[in-house]
Amino acid sequence: MEKAVIDRRSFLKLAVASGGALAWGPFARAALAPEALAKGADEQYLGELAWLERRTRRLDELYGEGLDGRLYKDLAKLTRDTLVTPNAGFYVRTRASSLLDTTTVGRPWKITVRGLVKDPGVFDLDDLRPLVTPQGIHLLECSGNGPGGGHGLLSAARWAGISFRELLKKVQVLPPATRVLVSGFDEYPEGTPNTSLSKPGAGWVFTFDDLDSFGAFLATEMNGEPLPLDHGFPVRLIVPRWYGCCDIKWVNEVVLVNDEEPATSQMTEFATRTHQNGTPALAKDFVPATMDHAAMPIRVEKWRTNGKSSYRVVYRIWGILWGGESPRNDLLIRFGDEPYVPVQSCPLPETTATWSLWSHAWTPRAPGKYKIQLQLADGSVRKRRLDSGYYARSVEVTEV
Repeated sequence: MEKAVIDRRSFLKLAVASGGALAWGPFARAALAPEALAKGADEQYLGELAWLERRTRRLDELYGEGLDGRLYKDLAKLTRDTLVTPNAGFYVRTRASSLLDTTTVGRPWKITVRGLVKDPGVFDLDDLRPLVTPQGIHLLECSGNGPGGGHGLLSAARWAGISFRELLKKVQVLPPATRVLVSGFDEYPEGTPNTSLSKPGAGWVFTFDDLDSFGAFLATEMNGEPLPLDHGFPVRLIVPRWYGCCDIKWVNEVVLVNDEEPATSQMTEFATRTHQNGTPALAKDFVPATMDHAAMPIRVEKWRTNGKSSYRVVYRIWGILWGGESPRNDLLIRFGDEPYVPVQSCPLPETTATWSLWSHAWTPRAPGKYKIQLQLADGSVRKRRLDSGYYARSVEVTEV
């Protein structure tokens, strides 16, 4: 992760280019050595600007039940030391059913494998545990991650689990099979609140190549601990760089199917949010629900630099970059109707499996409201949400 963070030399160059000495901000000021500050200047941190977009959800608080269960992460708190999200702070889109809590947890967990296989069977998860290996850091994002929750349905953790390829090696797949349906426990007591109008029943159909080329695995550990119940304990699917609706929790069934397999209720519910062409009736007509290259500002810090005879106000924008097939750092930023300019410090990430931090110093031309938008310099790269302004955020500047 070190390459995905601003180093001190780059930071000093940025401060000088901005006409004053800037700092790392309230969450990481100690990371900047005193000698890195520009001479003859005295800095004062004046706080953060509030986002103007209306937020209707509480942050960093787990609440609700079942399909209405949520935890929205406060992205403004991200620093170089917190890019791996602790289990208790990882976003939650759906909480575990009380039926699961009272009837299943504590018993040996079974995964049924059936369909187009020679010998259908039931695997005890305990018997599969010798196949668990470290899988690295992976970011998950809910496909409905919108401004009402501060775009906080987004987190990254260090996972361990069983390669899906290894599971399929344990069965003899019959020639007609072309796809894999992965399902999980998703039943709720009658009367459980469901204001989100989500449909019970969790399942997604993948091609063999989908699972293999993206390195899909059955996760059993999260940050070195067994999965928390709300994150799929005891086992969930992770398909790196796909939206979270595909990462089925509480996996209990794997079915080998052919190209005539209908789309699941979960696939149809999330068709629009995963950028499908309409709502296909068959699973084969769904395109992979992968995350494009995306970027977003997460906080705007206000700083005053005091010189010998005057002072100036400088704003530092911190943000995140994630998604896409291969790492890139040609990130552009614009404020209001100004032209796009290169983000001043956007180190090339080592991987797109997780997020990285970028930073930009900004001196507004005048007080007012500014929409902060991001884009990639390479227009040929697929970035549908960036192109639509999905992650744009606005602030009001009162002092320049």
